[in-house]
Amino acid sequence: MTDVLPAIEIETAPRPDAAVIWLHGLGDTGDGWSQVVPGLRLPATMAVRFVFPHAPAIPVAINNNYVMPAWYDIRDGNLNERADLPGVRRSQAQLEALIAREKARGVPDSRIVLAGFSQGGAIALYTGLRHPERLAGIVALSTYLIDGAALAQEAAPANRDVPIFMGHGTHDPVVRLAWAEASRKTLVDAGWPVEWHVYPMEHSATMEEVAEIGTFLVRVLA
Repeated sequence: MTDVLPAIEIETAPRPDAAVIWLHGLGDTGDGWSQVVPGLRLPATMAVRFVFPHAPAIPVAINNNYVMPAWYDIRDGNLNERADLPGVRRSQAQLEALIAREKARGVPDSRIVLAGFSQGGAIALYTGLRHPERLAGIVALSTYLIDGAALAQEAAPANRDVPIFMGHGTHDPVVRLAWAEASRKTLVDAGWPVEWHVYPMEHSATMEEVAEIGTFLVRVLA
């Protein structure tokens, strides 16, 4: 059984009936993204539990094996060789454990959104597309699709048309815009409804993007 990761939790109202599990990027912790909740501008009537887990610290090859919070090892700058798949699957299991905890608290899969930035967004996509029960949506920020070639065999029928929000910076030097565009094309060509947004920024987020994520959350959790 996979242990449940430590996390920061924020409830927008008592007795939440929906959950957003939001994964940070490489070298970060759940603290950073926990600050975005007010900027989402969710209606006061929405009772949502936000869960911001902390990734375990592991050596990261592309950073000279420096130990830092990471969802998987990055071995190469090349998109197709970038992700360590055993590490990705380990994080997938950790995210599934967080989903299971929300279900045990009374939040059904259909009221859960998986979200993430950079590495965290890659895990949100990887896990959400393979999750066996229908989710409310996926938010993938400044990120890319891992092992898109395996989707035809591995994607769960329940999430074959799950709504996806993708946001990316036009000047991102870390995760190139072209990688995100190729990921989006793979998803759209396979039938997924992708809401695509680009912003004049680097590898970061803007208040405009956060507000548009809020609009997406209101829609998929309505």
